[in-house]
Amino acid sequence: MSLASILSTLTSSIGMYQACGWSWHNSNSTMNCSRIAQNTGLNAGLLDGSVNRSINHHPPGAGTGRLAPSWSGRSSNSTNSKKRNPSEGPKGGGTWRWKLLILWVLGGFVGSLWAFYYMNAAMVERRKELLTSMCDERARMLQDQFAVSMNHVHALALLVSTFHIGKQPSAIDQKTFAEYAKRTAFERPLTSGVSYAQKVLHSQREDFERQQGWEIKMMKTRDISPVQDEYAPVIFSQDTVSYIRSLDMMSGKEDRENVLRARASGKGVLTSPFTLESKHLGVVLSFTVYKTDLPPDATPEERIEATAGYLGGSFDVESLVENLLQQLAGKHAITVNVFDITNSSKPVIMYGPPVTNNGLSHVSALDFGDPFRKHQMLCRFTQEPPLPWSAITTSLGILVIALLVGHIFYAALNRIAKVEEDFREMAELKLKAEAADIAKSQFLATVSHEIRTPMNGVLGMLQMLMDTGLDATQQDFARTAQASGKALITLINEVLDQAKIESGRFELEAVPFDLRAILDDVLSLFSGKSRNKQIELAVYISDKVPETLVGDPGRFRQIVINLVGNSIKFTEHGHIFVSVYLVEELQSVKVNSETSKRSTEVKNGSSSSCNTLSGCEAFDVRNNWENFKLLHSNGTYKLPNTLKDCSSPETSQTVNLCVSIEDTGVGIPLNAQERVFVPFMQADSSTSRTYGGTGIGLSISRFLVELMNGRMDFVSKPAIGSTFVFTAVFKKGHTCSQLQDMKLRQSEALTTVFKGMRALVVDGRPIRASVTEYHLKRLGVQVETVTNLKSAIAAVGGGRNGDIRSSETRNINMILVDKDAWGQGSGLTFPKILKDSRQNGRTRYSSELPKMILLATSIGDDKTDTAKAAGFVETVIMKPLRASMVAACLQQALGVGNKRQQGKGSPPPLQSLLFGKQILVVDDNKVNLRVAAGALKKYGAIVECAESGKSAVEMLKPPHKFDACFMDVQMPEMDGFEATRQVRDLERTVNEQIDSGAISKEIDRNIIKWHVPILAMTADVIQATHEECSKCGMDGYVSKPFEEEQLYRAVAEFFESKLTSTA
Repeated sequence: MSLASILSTLTSSIGMYQACGWSWHNSNSTMNCSRIAQNTGLNAGLLDGSVNRSINHHPPGAGTGRLAPSWSGRSSNSTNSKKRNPSEGPKGGGTWRWKLLILWVLGGFVGSLWAFYYMNAAMVERRKELLTSMCDERARMLQDQFAVSMNHVHALALLVSTFHIGKQPSAIDQKTFAEYAKRTAFERPLTSGVSYAQKVLHSQREDFERQQGWEIKMMKTRDISPVQDEYAPVIFSQDTVSYIRSLDMMSGKEDRENVLRARASGKGVLTSPFTLESKHLGVVLSFTVYKTDLPPDATPEERIEATAGYLGGSFDVESLVENLLQQLAGKHAITVNVFDITNSSKPVIMYGPPVTNNGLSHVSALDFGDPFRKHQMLCRFTQEPPLPWSAITTSLGILVIALLVGHIFYAALNRIAKVEEDFREMAELKLKAEAADIAKSQFLATVSHEIRTPMNGVLGMLQMLMDTGLDATQQDFARTAQASGKALITLINEVLDQAKIESGRFELEAVPFDLRAILDDVLSLFSGKSRNKQIELAVYISDKVPETLVGDPGRFRQIVINLVGNSIKFTEHGHIFVSVYLVEELQSVKVNSETSKRSTEVKNGSSSSCNTLSGCEAFDVRNNWENFKLLHSNGTYKLPNTLKDCSSPETSQTVNLCVSIEDTGVGIPLNAQERVFVPFMQADSSTSRTYGGTGIGLSISRFLVELMNGRMDFVSKPAIGSTFVFTAVFKKGHTCSQLQDMKLRQSEALTTVFKGMRALVVDGRPIRASVTEYHLKRLGVQVETVTNLKSAIAAVGGGRNGDIRSSETRNINMILVDKDAWGQGSGLTFPKILKDSRQNGRTRYSSELPKMILLATSIGDDKTDTAKAAGFVETVIMKPLRASMVAACLQQALGVGNKRQQGKGSPPPLQSLLFGKQILVVDDNKVNLRVAAGALKKYGAIVECAESGKSAVEMLKPPHKFDACFMDVQMPEMDGFEATRQVRDLERTVNEQIDSGAISKEIDRNIIKWHVPILAMTADVIQATHEECSKCGMDGYVSKPFEEEQLYRAVAEFFESKLTSTA
């Protein structure tokens, strides 16, 4: 390919990029612009947090070539189709909870009622037991007292039987009986009086009446008793009942029956209740007095025959019971009734008020010793029972607790329902957000692809241009143009990076890289701007930093580009100094800030300057010479306090770097320093107008630093400058074929032809001299630096007396003099001073002076002519210094080496891998086809091209001759994903036929299993695109524009074994 053809294609690609990148509204734009309109016609509306995007496909040529966003409403078919049915999911599972709540409340009511009735029944039962106990106690005491009285009455009957019956004369008369009854009345407290009635037959009546001196009278009427068979007149009585003397106890019907029962049974018998003289109800107890002792089993007839009389006692039942209740009075008042229930149909109340059926009552049986008469005691509480407050309060407490728990459960159900509703809403929003994220990813992928595609042509053609026979200057120009194109892609990716940061899909690579080469690329990118501004731009990397690190070189480069770019933007004079050290180098020594501050100013004539890289004052005194030389001489340095906490412990497998970017720019206002890392924020309102920029570079850089397990911070002072410092943790690189290949490619720039040479660096600024020494040592040159004129002359020639070694002995091959060694343009006079010293005899030389090379940040044509006339070589090394550019300039100045080290050693690794391989390249863009084909042919591959996915499927249908395929992802009609799927389906079908024997494996090249490696060529930077590559069956991918390292990593997996056999 001719140089003119490459330049023509390059110009076309740049024009295409300008049309598509910056002239979206040009209706006559080229094919790529039409493809953008076809492939990126997205509804990019963002309304209320929901985004609806749909790809609007336009017929080829029908589009206007402009990227036209279409703002639409919230509806989205893909979103609405996935909405959750309200009757499904968590909502449907909530019915049982409400049923449980209702059951709980009902259970609470039932439980409280049950508790009330249970406790109330228990209280009633206890009250009933209390009444039973009290009633039984009173009945028992009444019976006991009645039994005692009966015994005493019976004893009196025995007394009469003993001292009266059968005694002539009787030992007892009325007076004796009355006196005795009176004195023994205390023994019969229940009786109101006692008396004795004698049995008198009708035949004995006259004698009896004559003997007693009174006639027998009737009980009720007190009249003379009529004639009857038998009489029982009272002959002895207690004074309290003296009125019953001479009354016939058998004159009344009930009295007669009572007397007859008493003599027939031989026991005490009671009469039915009757009203006593005291107007109280009472009864009469009767005992029979026998003439002789009778056996217990005597018959009634025998008892009647032996009867001599009857002893009776009247009992005042009301008084009896009243006294008893007074004795047993307590806190619980009860009402007592005593009944004679001999006639159960008509019970007789012997004591107590009329009975009502209200309230609790208890009946206790009474046994007064008369088997014929039946009595009972009825007891009731006098007062109504109190309200069962304990039962009421307990039941109400249970009800309240149940209702409270129900309320809590109700609130929980409402909360659950709210959460479920929120969950459903969030699920719907999630679906919408996912749809929006997919649309956004598609949009970003399409835009990324369409913008990067023309850049692929630009960078590819630049790479092909660099492979032609260019001199060192042309090589430098082409390399700078290529680096600028890569930086442009990086700038375009900043917005895409911010989107990935917000979506949380940011990932870092882990590949081996050369840190020094990356920083050289950064210097190359900004060299033009620094020269135009006459700013010193330099990089210094500590020797302790390993040659190879493992990490993400692209993101590290992006961080440094952002920081250096900001420094270039905001710095009008002075310097920008990038330094890289290991963190452990900066942690042990204490730097005296006062001493450092005093040492920053050095006198030079009548003016004072700071001993920094450019002589301008810098706010961070750590980079002045007094502190810098500690590190330069393998000393140690103090890490800034703001980064101490973020420094990770050094291990055998990790490298913790500290990178510092110092500038002497405008600085950052104090009131704006807090928002420096806020996205889309500038220092003040005028910054964006004066300096431009999006304001997201620092925020992205800080995020990247944090992903690298580091931290970023800064110090700044207005009108003095700023220093940004960040740390980053990488892994140590290991020796492998990839690293060897990488270093082999770098050897073209860092040639080894300078090893063993000696150089003298003359510069009045020690830091700047050390930076020059650093770059020369990278080329293998032994360096000596001098900072004053006298030392420089002595180092070159020798002293006045010739005691200094001659130039042959010192063997200095080159002298590098900074143009501003001791002031503006002072270095231009050094050759003349050196020659004058030789002519004046102050120095002696046995040969010609070494080659003198001028170092300059910027220099005009007149100064170049002056330098050449003064004795410098024609080649001027322009700053910022880079190893590749220094090597090229030294080759040209010293006349050593070739422009390109070709034909030496083994062929490049890619050539060993790809030589003779049949490669199919599929891309709808002819420029990309040309670039990809040219890159692969350079390494000896046999390349065929296809412009569509359908053509690729036909060409890759087994059997075919291709060893690999590079396929573009986004193509019209059939994209790379679909094409790959169809190819894999074809291969699967053929493999099944081979396995079954339907097709012989000797059909082509004796292949047992068909699987051609397909590598995606994608300009996308979206992780989802890379994942889709794997899903559709692709074996890997290379990002546009791809480089040698990336291409090597992609194909080495498939061709490495063949490389081994070739070797």
